[in-house]
Amino acid sequence: MNNPKELLARNFPTAVEDVRNAAKPSLYKGPDSSYDLAFADPEFLLHPDLRAVRMQLELLKPEMVQREENEQSTIVMFGSARILPMDDARARLAEAEALPASPERDRAVARATNQVGMARYYEEARAFASMVTTHSEQLETPIYVVTGGGPGVMEAGNRGAHEVGGKSIGLNIVLPHEQEPNPYITPKLCFQFHYFALRKMHFLMRSVALVCFPGGFGTLDELFETLTLIQTGKCRKRPILLFGRDFWTKLINLDHLVETGMISPEDVNLFRYVESAEEAWGILRNEYGLGKPDDIACGW
Repeated sequence: MNNPKELLARNFPTAVEDVRNAAKPSLYKGPDSSYDLAFADPEFLLHPDLRAVRMQLELLKPEMVQREENEQSTIVMFGSARILPMDDARARLAEAEALPASPERDRAVARATNQVGMARYYEEARAFASMVTTHSEQLETPIYVVTGGGPGVMEAGNRGAHEVGGKSIGLNIVLPHEQEPNPYITPKLCFQFHYFALRKMHFLMRSVALVCFPGGFGTLDELFETLTLIQTGKCRKRPILLFGRDFWTKLINLDHLVETGMISPEDVNLFRYVESAEEAWGILRNEYGLGKPDDIACGW
């Protein structure tokens, strides 16, 4: 009887095997040679004409890894990279207050005082991520926190999951200035992107909720794209929670948009304001019945 392994043997070498074989010395190796395998040739893959291929790869790589890890549900956390942990913000305030009296000291104290006020959002994000991770452990498919992988609120989200022994995802992006992923992301789930569009698509692909903290242009871009996709029916409706009513109502005059007919009155119901991690998690628990044992194996 034939060896059963022979029934499963490949008829052709794998791409990995061919790359190894092609690595052997050759007369046609060198900077002017085109002899490299196409899929192992960085110069070829980075050619402008290969943009469509690179976009497909950038979509596919995180998708394959997350599928292998059986990650089916996520909660996305958006927010500023500039918001500090409370301890760091208070330390900066103490440093500013220790400066000699001068107009520069007054400005430094004002900036640091503002940073201390905004630092509460770091701590709320950290607490919220811990709640999500802890309370979803009992689910057949746990809910994973996903962030942009950077500092500030993003770090707080990954940190909160890490501190309770859970996994979390970071979707980092290459920027002209230095941008390193924060140290709390699960290494296998830390991805780097070139294309903003594909990064934002991955934010939404598995999300069951989006939680948005105060932020700048990047946060607003992510929030408004999500609202647009839901408003236009291109993406299924799901909870969108905005932390800090005072911040958001000062930033966006929704009443003006309604009054001028730029949005429909019902569009303001696409999101809700929250002030604390407990309030946000309570809304999501009610939305998905997470407190009911019979509903644990949700088919999201």
